[in-house]
Formats: sequence, C-alpha cells, structure tokens
Amino acid sequence: MCFGLTKRGGEIVSESEWQEFVKTVITPRFREGLTVLDGLWQFFNNSGILIIEKSNIVILIYKNSPEKTKSIHKIIGSYKRSFQQESVLRTTSKVKISF
Repeated sequence: MCFGLTKRGGEIVSESEWQEFVKTVITPRFREGLTVLDGLWQFFNNSGILIIEKSNIVILIYKNSPEKTKSIHKIIGSYKRSFQQESVLRTTSKVKISF
C-alpha cells in the first residue's frame, strides 16, 4: 500500500503521526510483520491536477483470507479519515515465499 504524506491543506503527516498510525492501526492487524519504505509517488487527483508527494510504502505478506482483506480495508479507511486523503494505493499479487 502507498500512503501519501500530504494532507488536504498542504500540511505533512509527521514522522510521529506516521509511527503512531503504524503502531496502533497496522501492526495489530498484521502481527506477522511488515516492511515500510520511503517513496515518492505521483498521480492526478480528482480535479485533474498532477500531485507529486512523499509517501510511505507498506509491504504486507500474509495468507489471503476474508479477515485480512477486511483488515486492509479498515487500515485504508482509517488513514483516509485521519489524514484527509482522497485515496490509498493498494496493489496485490500472489507470491511464494520461504525462510
């Protein structure tokens, strides 16, 4: 998932706000672990304006289930409400992993 860090009014999601979100919203739903990467993404918003902003990319590896899908939807909804976001980018793919 790609979480944009610019709020609607131009204010930036602070590092402490982001860390608190990860700690209280994402981690409890994905105790198996996750990876957070810094990113820069661009897109056209609903008004057709090109937006380029810093973002945090969260990689989750999990066994697909309705419960995990519901958890992801809750994470996205919470982020959009908390930080005035139009959207959160989500991509999914099947992978094989081993340790």
